[in-house]
Amino acid sequence: MHIAIAGNIGSGKTTLTSLLSKHFGWEAHYEDVDDNPYLNDFYEDMQRWSFNLQVYFLNSRFNQVLDIRKSGKTVIQDRTIYEDAYIFAPNLHAMGLMTTRDFENYSSLFQLMSSMVDPPDLLIYLRSTVPTLVKQIQNRGRKYENTIRLDYLKRLNERYEAWIGKYEGKLLIVDVDKNNFIENKEDLSGVIDKINAELHGLF
Repeated sequence: MHIAIAGNIGSGKTTLTSLLSKHFGWEAHYEDVDDNPYLNDFYEDMQRWSFNLQVYFLNSRFNQVLDIRKSGKTVIQDRTIYEDAYIFAPNLHAMGLMTTRDFENYSSLFQLMSSMVDPPDLLIYLRSTVPTLVKQIQNRGRKYENTIRLDYLKRLNERYEAWIGKYEGKLLIVDVDKNNFIENKEDLSGVIDKINAELHGLF
């Protein structure tokens, strides 16, 4: 089984992936942040490195999905292959940070790759307002994230909501403003109960 967590920067995807992996005994697949050779350059010069970064993420996530399906295990994945294509790349293009030529090339590559993989069995979307995102980004203290602009996070949120509004697979939405699963065990238990209900039809 393939469970995936989607959400904006700072919404708590990696933390929830870790907590659910520990609780259910699922294998966790994390976003390739620490070893990503483009991330620092991208935040310093988005226009120059946007295409390289998006292709790197697309390739990384495509390989992840193939590995998940081959493994035969229940895997929880931190971020999906769809978010780059429907949220991050179009946002960079709309902001003038990715050329139309690069965006069309990227989109063509995504269409090919996505036709070869199945969607997750359950998508968990972490919905969060910008103030909550900012607070959580500041708390984790990644240096390269200090330059993220508020309007950038706001635009991403708008695109996330538009994508989720049209998503056709099995979906669980968690309101991060009201569910502090990072610090509150009761909130985490509530999320776990909802996941059990989605996967096993309990409650």
